[in-house]
Amino acid sequence: MKRKREVEKEPEMRSATAELSVLAQFKPVDHAASDIPTKPFLSVCNLILQFLDKVGPTMTVLRQDIHQNIQRLESLYESDPSMYSNMVEILKKETNEGSTRKLTSCSRAFLWLTRSLDFIVSLLQKLKEEPRMSMEQAVEEAYSLTLKPWHGWISSAAFKIALKLVPDSQTFANLLMAKDKKNDTLSEEIDSFISRLSPFLEDIHSILRLYRLDRLKSA
Repeated sequence: MKRKREVEKEPEMRSATAELSVLAQFKPVDHAASDIPTKPFLSVCNLILQFLDKVGPTMTVLRQDIHQNIQRLESLYESDPSMYSNMVEILKKETNEGSTRKLTSCSRAFLWLTRSLDFIVSLLQKLKEEPRMSMEQAVEEAYSLTLKPWHGWISSAAFKIALKLVPDSQTFANLLMAKDKKNDTLSEEIDSFISRLSPFLEDIHSILRLYRLDRLKSA
């Protein structure tokens, strides 16, 4: 049983990278609008929940938001998988209905999931590029760059208080690694994850701008 738990610790970063490999199959070769397959996108977002669990209680509110947004998109997808296999089709549907800006829209869920992925990429980049930076500072700077501009003052204040609960950088790295792995292996996996995810985030932000969703703030 103990060995089983150790095996289960490893997949988060690698599993997310594997899901991104599925997304890579949909990467357009021209300048046409990208396809963002719904199911692989949500699979990556689900794996991010496991990642946030390792950051600690400071991520509880963000984790809840991500989970609710995933559930909203999953519910629509499961209602008709063939129709909603592509996130762009969901945006088109709600645009035609005039519901994209509603608080419970799938378009908003997609927007906030994308911003959460922006946060993860920014945090991992900071921890890799500046290994001496404290975890608290890395989380705060990543938050300021990616989520804070769109949050209200209540969310921002709650986040600042929760920052005191983050683990130190080495503890966090140890949580991400399997016991038989080394820091350089983790660094390679982070590089692979970021290099695969970043181009899709660029595509998604282009799509969000096209549908005029990129400047929406929280209620």
